[in-house]
Amino acid sequence: MSANDRPGYPPRGPLMRLCKAVLLVASVLLATLIPDARAIAPASVDIKDSRYLPATIAVPVGTTVRWTNHDEETHTVTSTTGAFGSLGLDLDETYTHTFTEPGTYPYACDLHPFMSGTIVVQ
Repeated sequence: MSANDRPGYPPRGPLMRLCKAVLLVASVLLATLIPDARAIAPASVDIKDSRYLPATIAVPVGTTVRWTNHDEETHTVTSTTGAFGSLGLDLDETYTHTFTEPGTYPYACDLHPFMSGTIVVQ
């Protein structure tokens, strides 16, 4: 028995080619089925003058949206359907949420109901 025939050593000949082919097919399948999160740029919503700016944004599935409060007053980011929600955000505090399903996500401020926004996930 040679050193290459013992357990723990890589297979040889046709078995090695089969292993390489299986690994190649698996790599291609994984690359097409699993999106690369780094390729999706984050989106930002500013909270200024008791408004969400922009009030409506469209983003691809997998996007993380970041809200930043630039007001002296505390605000929240609260989904009207219960899909997500922040605690009160003070000046310069942020809240993030990653959208993993397509749909339309309306939200508002619990403390100031006249403030509203929408995230459209495509």
